[in-house]
Amino acid sequence: MKNNILDNIITQTLKNRISFWYKLIIFLISALNIAACVIDYGFVLNDKEQNVIFNIYNIAWWCYFITFFVRIVFQWKMINRKTISLTTITGLLLLFSALPKFIPITEASALYNIWQFFSNKHFIILTLLLFAALEVSSGIINFINKKTNPALLMTVCFAIIILFGALLLLLPRSTKEHIVLPVADAIFISTSAVCVTGLSTVDIAQTFTYEGQIVIALLIQIGGLGIMTITSFFAIFFMGGTGLFNQFALRDMIGSETFSSLISTLLYILGFTFIIEAIGAFFIWLSIHGTMNMNLHQEIFFSIFHSISAFCNAGFSTLSGNLGNPTIMYNHNAFYIIISTLIVLGGLGFPILMNFKKMLSYKSGKFFDKIFKRKKQRPFYSHIANINTKIVLSMTAILIVVGTIIIAISEWNRAFAGMPFFDKIVQSLFNAIAPRTAGFNSIDLTQFSLITIIFYSFLMWIGGGSQSTAGGIKVNTFAVAMGNFFSVIKGQKDVRLFNREIESDSIRRASAVIFGSMLTILIFFIGLVIMEPNISAKGLLFETISAFSTVGSSLNVTPLLSDGSKIWVTILMFIGRVGLITVLMSFIKHSETPKYRLPKDNVIIN
Repeated sequence: MKNNILDNIITQTLKNRISFWYKLIIFLISALNIAACVIDYGFVLNDKEQNVIFNIYNIAWWCYFITFFVRIVFQWKMINRKTISLTTITGLLLLFSALPKFIPITEASALYNIWQFFSNKHFIILTLLLFAALEVSSGIINFINKKTNPALLMTVCFAIIILFGALLLLLPRSTKEHIVLPVADAIFISTSAVCVTGLSTVDIAQTFTYEGQIVIALLIQIGGLGIMTITSFFAIFFMGGTGLFNQFALRDMIGSETFSSLISTLLYILGFTFIIEAIGAFFIWLSIHGTMNMNLHQEIFFSIFHSISAFCNAGFSTLSGNLGNPTIMYNHNAFYIIISTLIVLGGLGFPILMNFKKMLSYKSGKFFDKIFKRKKQRPFYSHIANINTKIVLSMTAILIVVGTIIIAISEWNRAFAGMPFFDKIVQSLFNAIAPRTAGFNSIDLTQFSLITIIFYSFLMWIGGGSQSTAGGIKVNTFAVAMGNFFSVIKGQKDVRLFNREIESDSIRRASAVIFGSMLTILIFFIGLVIMEPNISAKGLLFETISAFSTVGSSLNVTPLLSDGSKIWVTILMFIGRVGLITVLMSFIKHSETPKYRLPKDNVIIN
């Protein structure tokens, strides 16, 4: 009996060691494969160097091919359905790429073109990258630990993406000939893209090639989805997403109502994002087609880039001077309206869009039941539009209308002087929407009056909806704070919004967010004033609010910043995107609630 137990222990220990070294080797090969792809597409290589890269691809392909079959044979019962789907997809792609290797055919065959596609270098590299990304992500998250604080996981993921993005922007093929991008600028722009801010220390159009602009677009897309989707996606598949702690954290992170709907929520967010961006790109293309001295390829790229940038509230543009460039500024009102619509949709927040889906499904179902006289039992909803939807929609509408009126009155005969009547209306609307974290500029902001700049800063600070691509303190926070303010004035003991009593936790969190935002802005503003004594305090304060709120608007201060100031603003953009509370929670251990209560007392306020 003892011998059997000892044999089992030895066998299990041996299995664990083999598993450890096997995973480590696959992780290292995957990291090497990603590095090879970066070098291959980022540098101009000679034949000898290309041969080395090809050998790395070949080694990685065989390792992944063997890994796929090992998992299928030995780990089939241990792999959950979600992981099976990922493994199957990557495995099938590997099998497709293997067909031309093991089953060669002649040009006369009907399958020749398909075989050519499967043997195409770009298809094989994409397959290897997918496999490598899954392996590296799995390794990193398993290394961090299965019970990692989701706030820490989110912070680390953003930091890794930013550093990797900066590395890609430093590659020779990312920048135009004879341009060497400083490391500080690469980190700044990568952070600005991932944090969907839009601030840039260089002219995007004059500095980056198509490859570099594609990298920026991908970083924007990752950043726009990052908090809600990418972190959640990897967490579900690789950090034991079936755990109750993780499911609670991820459910709140992406606005899912139930545990069972986590995956469907993630897929809906992804699908909705890409569909809206595709529709937006199509309408942008229609609005600029044949009017900007671009060929078809350039028009399509321009449309896709600006659709992604607008929906993700990033504010980056491939035009010099942003959207105030003369090629787009005049006779393109439709373009500005489309961009504004995308900004608003991206700034609503994915929980609101999920609620829209629920409302649409419910209302359309009842409508068709009446049309076709179906007697289908449907659940009754007294308030199908939840309080978050009501707050975000009402606050968004109020801020847009009030902002448009104030900017129109303030700048009608100033910054908008000489424009046709309808152009002034469109520009007023656009410049009321853009400050709420999009950061697109159609007018040089230095032309705006002080009143407009102050109101612009206020809009930047408020931002968009919670769990959206927007930044700022969020309209939800501002609405709760306003509700608390009026409840104190009225002498009410509770805070009420839309016939609902707001939870005390929400009020506490809103107060913490507002205090944290003001403290952060103050600290970073003082830091900039110390480091940049030759730049006006007004410009530095505006820059600070813009960076914290991930807006991207500037009073032409960003290009003047020193390297130290760039890093300082980079840190601020990161805090603004991830959230001060999230950053602090990721490093500060949560204290357990004591089992006793202290005596209550009153603090004199006012």
